[in-house]
Amino acid sequence: MGAAQIAIVFFGALAGGIVNGLTGFGTAITTLGIWVHAMPPAAAASLAIICSVASQAQTLHLIWRNIRWKRVAVFVVPGVVGVPLGTLVLPHIDPMVFKLGLGCFLVVYPAYVLARSRPIASAFGGNAADGAIGFGGGFLGGLTGLSGVLPVVWTDIRGWGKDERRAVLQSFNMAILSLALLTHAATGLLTRQVGIEAIVALPGTIGGAWLGAFIYRRLADRGYQRAVMLLLIASGAALLWTSW
Repeated sequence: MGAAQIAIVFFGALAGGIVNGLTGFGTAITTLGIWVHAMPPAAAASLAIICSVASQAQTLHLIWRNIRWKRVAVFVVPGVVGVPLGTLVLPHIDPMVFKLGLGCFLVVYPAYVLARSRPIASAFGGNAADGAIGFGGGFLGGLTGLSGVLPVVWTDIRGWGKDERRAVLQSFNMAILSLALLTHAATGLLTRQVGIEAIVALPGTIGGAWLGAFIYRRLADRGYQRAVMLLLIASGAALLWTSW
């Protein structure tokens, strides 16, 4: 690895760690737009999963007491089914089309959330809808490590508070991305290149996660909501920028 590539990998990991420590998700959303300049998409996706699992482990103590295991299971069990399907699709997907579609979604929905006058608190679909979102999150987790995108939007629609949202998001991401990491290993995606890049990235990821967790403890519900949505908009804009 050259000096420029090392810098891109490290500072991308640092940014991803801060975001994950702050919100409970977002490592892949933050890092993929940066790492695409230093490595192939498949390697970037595998590295994002490694760093996300490391970040989640660093801040698990923040949400442990707020976890409602039955609620989390409704998301996780279908998500487990989606992970291997996403991993199988990964080598065949057109990265340009994927980034354009996801980038548009990540700009439009958060902008709507920030502009609306009152929050949504919908119970639409009950556990079945929660399970469908879990499956979609698992599929995206296996595909690119973006397991948190659909659940973070859905927990906003549910109208849950900061601690409740993070408990669901982080528990889901921890389970799904740990499985995604195993499937990437089983399918040969964890190459020597990814291992070298992980050695560079993990110190930044772990340090960033602790800094993000420090900020999280000082945010109220509304501040957390705004931080999450601004993150999604920035990530969507970055994906669109790198698609042209």
